[in-house]
Amino acid sequence: MKEEPNKKNRTIRLNRFLAMSGVDSRRDCDELIRSGRVSVNGVRADQLSTEVNPDTDRVELDGRALSLSVKRVYYLLYKPLKYVTTVHDEKGRDSVVDLIKTDIRVFPVGRLDYDTTGLLLLTNDGELAYRLMHPKFSVEKTYIAELSKKITEYELNQLRRGIQLSDGKTAPAKAVKLGKQTVMITIHEGKNKQIKRMFRKLGFKVRTLHRTKYGPVSLGKLKYGQYRVLKPAEVAALKKTVGLE
Repeated sequence: MKEEPNKKNRTIRLNRFLAMSGVDSRRDCDELIRSGRVSVNGVRADQLSTEVNPDTDRVELDGRALSLSVKRVYYLLYKPLKYVTTVHDEKGRDSVVDLIKTDIRVFPVGRLDYDTTGLLLLTNDGELAYRLMHPKFSVEKTYIAELSKKITEYELNQLRRGIQLSDGKTAPAKAVKLGKQTVMITIHEGKNKQIKRMFRKLGFKVRTLHRTKYGPVSLGKLKYGQYRVLKPAEVAALKKTVGLE
């Protein structure tokens, strides 16, 4: 019977190890590494190129040992107004993380603005979070936008073709008129404040913005400020969307 050299010698990037251990998404784990808060076998590891062996190396964050055996949890929150989608806020504002009653550390998947409501995923599965947020996987997000004035079919078609913003042209969006001043819009990018900027470029102010769907998962009948555990089928569908199953 052959030995298992792959298990003994396998190495992965440090940011991926942190994400898989439930610390945060891979992107945010990069910042933890750069800040010098991570050590490998007692030595500070502040280079993003660092690789570790999950079976033999001891990885610590702020002196706390990490493990890949952490239980994975997945939550769907109806984000209310005036909550930030970060784990900590330097201004002391309320965080969405505080709404989830669990002893397991979770973090939000992506961002919703302070004044935006609706569907927000929270988890400790860093690999899934990373893929859901990465542009190359083109995961669709659907929003309902209430505008400051009436919108025409011509303007909807501009959204469908893409809008030139300061950081590049947006990919074509799906845009459906629900009322004179209300639009359901679906995008698969993650530019900062993208939807508000798209409408602003067309001369509109977004009065309210509400997310109803993230990939295959919908807000459904969840009430304002409430949350629930994702069903196994929903988790499986999210993973399938980004190639994890």
